[in-house]
Amino acid sequence: MAASPLSSSSALSKPISKHHSFSLNTPQKVPFPLLPKTLQKPSSFPCNRVLHPQKSQFTTSSKNPISDFFSANKNEDGLVPPFSDDDDDKPREECGVVGIFGDPEASRLCYLALHALQHRGQEGAGIVAVNNNVLQSVTGVGLVSEVFNESKLDQLPGEMAIGHVRYSTAGSSMLKNVQPFVAGYRFGSIGVAHNGNLVNYRALRAMLEDNGSIFNTSSDTEVVLHLIAISKARPFFLRIVEACEKLEGAYSMVFVTEDKLVAVRDPHGFRPLVMGRRSNGAVVFASETCALDLIEATYEREVYPGEVLVVDKKDGVQSVCLMPHPEPKQCIFEHIYFALPNSVVFGRSVYESRHAFGEILATEAPVDCDVVIAVPDSGVVAALGYAGKAGVPFQQGLIRSHYVGRTFIEPSQKIRDFGVKLKLSPVRGVLEGKRIVVVDDSIVRGTTSSKIVRLIKEAGAKEVHMRIASPPIIGSCYYGVDTPSSEELISNRMSVEEIREFIGCDSLAFLPFESLKKMLGSSESPNFCYACFSGKYPVMPREVKVKRVGDFLDDGLNGPMDSIDGGWIQGPRDLNIEKEIDPLYQKSNI
Repeated sequence: MAASPLSSSSALSKPISKHHSFSLNTPQKVPFPLLPKTLQKPSSFPCNRVLHPQKSQFTTSSKNPISDFFSANKNEDGLVPPFSDDDDDKPREECGVVGIFGDPEASRLCYLALHALQHRGQEGAGIVAVNNNVLQSVTGVGLVSEVFNESKLDQLPGEMAIGHVRYSTAGSSMLKNVQPFVAGYRFGSIGVAHNGNLVNYRALRAMLEDNGSIFNTSSDTEVVLHLIAISKARPFFLRIVEACEKLEGAYSMVFVTEDKLVAVRDPHGFRPLVMGRRSNGAVVFASETCALDLIEATYEREVYPGEVLVVDKKDGVQSVCLMPHPEPKQCIFEHIYFALPNSVVFGRSVYESRHAFGEILATEAPVDCDVVIAVPDSGVVAALGYAGKAGVPFQQGLIRSHYVGRTFIEPSQKIRDFGVKLKLSPVRGVLEGKRIVVVDDSIVRGTTSSKIVRLIKEAGAKEVHMRIASPPIIGSCYYGVDTPSSEELISNRMSVEEIREFIGCDSLAFLPFESLKKMLGSSESPNFCYACFSGKYPVMPREVKVKRVGDFLDDGLNGPMDSIDGGWIQGPRDLNIEKEIDPLYQKSNI
């Protein structure tokens, strides 16, 4: 096997057009040294300087994902539709992406990295590999382990690959919407995997269709391929730059062509994307650092907001400034819920963030109690922080079943709170006769929280006090997270006391918003997006639709193209969004 294409010591000496580039291998001064917890502000990413990344000491490990629940009723294609129940009362993860360049086992490493990112999407998975200048693709509906096997990975040879795990945020759940997408155009073929959501998708699609473009999916990602195909910019990666200049919203994307791997992050940096390198010189991009650790790639740095990184054999790694970019607006929910605790996201340890959230709750919302428990798994680290600060024992009062498969048979006789009982089992010896503090990461609609409180009280708890390691969620997300409409968010309709009565707990407290920002610090706090807590959107959601929870069930294959409108409700349409969502501002006072 030939040596790694990145082992060359050549560096670019000429900028391409007005954009400047760099090589990973040139030993010069690093203008962006990495700190133990945080990167320097990504907004300082220079468009007119050469960048040279520096290795970090971060290492991480992966863990098993949490399975979704599906009913036992299969459709005529033998597929299992999602379990239609209100027990999965959380914002849904967006997607996860991986890109690998310069490793003879690229597709297998991609497969493993997607396992580490399975928590970011369970509806579908896919890998595109490049062999002898040909892009080969395998995609399917289901978990990574269900989509791929040894024979399918054998169909994906080559030293370059991209991968994707999907939870739909735009486009229904049809098989043809499973990424990565591959398309041919006049200069070759291109594949793309996208994490995020484009808020101007419908306007762009209408413009392209008016000019003759034909769409095969209902996913916003396909718009990007069409924009690249119609671009006349040269060389190739400037087509990506030109296409991205037309996009609004959130996008962390990896592209693959016959000879290049490209990573792009939107100017606001809503969704995470990191870069690492294996010992053989292979370059790896992934949504979270936990994917790097599983395949033994060393974390180097984030892809900066507004940056395009191009990797090929000739020039190594080149960095291009996508466009002038505003202050970063990174999704705070990555640290509250989405990312794994062992990941480093936006330069900060997710574990340390959640532990600090719990400590803040113990300080600002204390209560006399005998034991602290967590709603597993996302509430565990915050509960540890709470217990440590309060000096109260942490115990496992709720045990999550990790063996619930993708199908189950519901009994004909109705069992109250069946979905929650299937997932969580109370430990009576921990709970009986005790004053319990229950720590969870968030409350969305409140339905699951009320069932958990009832479960704990039925196990004999004397008192149940809920502590939530995030501020109240009052606004829908339009940047790649599937949240209910604002009308369905309980914190947008009720006061804290009303929510407490609805849930049935003895006391309820949320993480104070100002305390969250204070914990992040004056240098980091402005770099995060808090739209779900404040209703103030960095990029106005002029046209995007958001899902109505429980109203739409797609069979995974057969939904017609227009069925997407059966499960979505219209979001704000114009730039005067403040007027349309004014109640959010009045409620939040932020």
